[in-house]
Amino acid sequence: MHVFYTPDINADTYVLSDEESKHCTKVLRLGVGAHVHLIDGRGGLYEAEIVSESKKHVALQVVHTQTEYQKRNHHLHIAVAPTKNIDRLEWFLEKATEIGIDEITPVICDRSERRVIKEDRLYKVITSAVKQSLQAYHPVLNQQINLSSFLKLPNPDEKMIAHCVDGEPRNYIAELVKPHQRYTILIGPEGDFTPAEIELALQNGYKPLTLGNTRLRTETAALAACFEVNYLNR
Repeated sequence: MHVFYTPDINADTYVLSDEESKHCTKVLRLGVGAHVHLIDGRGGLYEAEIVSESKKHVALQVVHTQTEYQKRNHHLHIAVAPTKNIDRLEWFLEKATEIGIDEITPVICDRSERRVIKEDRLYKVITSAVKQSLQAYHPVLNQQINLSSFLKLPNPDEKMIAHCVDGEPRNYIAELVKPHQRYTILIGPEGDFTPAEIELALQNGYKPLTLGNTRLRTETAALAACFEVNYLNR
């Protein structure tokens, strides 16, 4: 079943955007009578039938609706330093969306090699992954923010910071995570967080976290944390 992202759907009829209509008719070659899935990013999954079509105008009639489709029993927020090679960050966003993530914040750290991102491009990567994996919830992509400012934000979640400083006490996710909660996990840049950044996070209630004995790339560490949290909440 083909999937379209329709965040503004609010009735039993819907008209696809010009871009999506063109994709529907010219690429997928769907016509009147074909059934498709629509997702609104807020938990709504809709089955709809094409009732009229042209190159730039595909009208749909909703025939079945599910709410809170595959709603997760936890909330995962990963704050991650953008990678120098943006393709690696995009890879993380795609895979994390497929596995299950609710919120992403790009954080700029002292050792960050990339300090500017194109949020529109990253949002499109997430949306594509949402459609591919039939996720009814669209992860939130927050605007980039400096780490020091991020740490000052009110945050009632279970908070963790993953770092690679040897000799410092750290725990595994399984030792810190209680199921069915809200979690925020900080993942640093290629050169890791600075000692001052780690100390500031600890002062703001973040618990020190290890993701294993090997040194992971930023995007690998972020995905490993995403997978483990989802696994522990199964």
